[in-house]
Amino acid sequence: MYISEIDLYQFRNYNNTNIKLHPKLNILYGNNAQGKTNILEAIYMCATTRSHRTSREKETIKWDKEEAHIRLFLNKGDRLDKIDLHLNKNGKKYVFINEVPVQKLSNLLGIMHIIMFSPEDLQLIKSGPKERRRFIDIELCQIDKIYLYNLQQYYKVLKQRNHLLKNINYDKGQEAMLEVWDEQLVFYGEKIIETRKHFINKISHIASVIHGNITSNKEYLEIEYFPNVEKENFKDKLKSFLEKDIKTGITSIGPHRDDVLFKINHNDVRTYGSQGQQRSVILSLKLAEIDLIKNEVKDNPILLLDDVLSELDENRQADLLSNISDIQTILTCTGIEDIILKKLHKGFLFYIENGFVEPRDSNSCNISINKIK
Repeated sequence: MYISEIDLYQFRNYNNTNIKLHPKLNILYGNNAQGKTNILEAIYMCATTRSHRTSREKETIKWDKEEAHIRLFLNKGDRLDKIDLHLNKNGKKYVFINEVPVQKLSNLLGIMHIIMFSPEDLQLIKSGPKERRRFIDIELCQIDKIYLYNLQQYYKVLKQRNHLLKNINYDKGQEAMLEVWDEQLVFYGEKIIETRKHFINKISHIASVIHGNITSNKEYLEIEYFPNVEKENFKDKLKSFLEKDIKTGITSIGPHRDDVLFKINHNDVRTYGSQGQQRSVILSLKLAEIDLIKNEVKDNPILLLDDVLSELDENRQADLLSNISDIQTILTCTGIEDIILKKLHKGFLFYIENGFVEPRDSNSCNISINKIK
């Protein structure tokens, strides 16, 4: 699986741009705030329907325009899929696959499998549980349609239950209606807990092997799933916290409060790990995502690297680049580092400046330069 071509029309600082990409390595380089990350954002939106940078997606439309359009061509061996994403300033969003309108935006998930690695990911360990749940959900929704459905239904029920909890504070007669929402919350919640548990077990095993390799087996990595409640006692816990939930108007028990713990040699990396160790854990995690998607969908994911090489030392850069030679990688950086050129065998090199994309050549390595029409 790889992206062969992408068109950007009035998206961020791009007016009307066409980029033909290499099946393996593509390097987008230039100064900061020139539009490199905007290209990755457009690809991410075509895979997930959402921006990884903002919840206000009208911000992705060129400031003086009313709409934006992203067109992406996805090569899947003997098949070529065209994904069209239309964005409007009024908040409406339309998706077409091979010119057929997609009725539900969530149907786009799983068409293109991507892994995003940005400097923000290096804070995944230090950040709050919400970001770690988001990591789990993004990966699972790409590879498991049933999980996506259960997650959507769970949050719909959760919203209804919280709304009812707030109303009960003013009208105790509505408390009897909670039983209906509780049953549904437990039904979908148990499925989410079970799926997350299997996912973390799988990715923990893969990441542990990778981490052992990149640390010369000096460190043993464990990724542990910490459910807010076990599925076996979800229903009972929900009842025991009912009085508190009515007072606060918020459901305090359920997978919407799950967390994940990272350990090196049985010690919590968040508390006891050095900055270098934390970066190695995230690197192992991202490489494990690649292997997991390969195993689950029997195809290669597309890797988006947003200026992360500058955050990694030379050894970690080498570990990363040596593990991605067989998948399409779109990489942004401010300059062409020697380590990239040493590892680069074939690919495209683009210079980005103020929303313009210019192919560049390099005499220090074998780079096939794509000519943009």
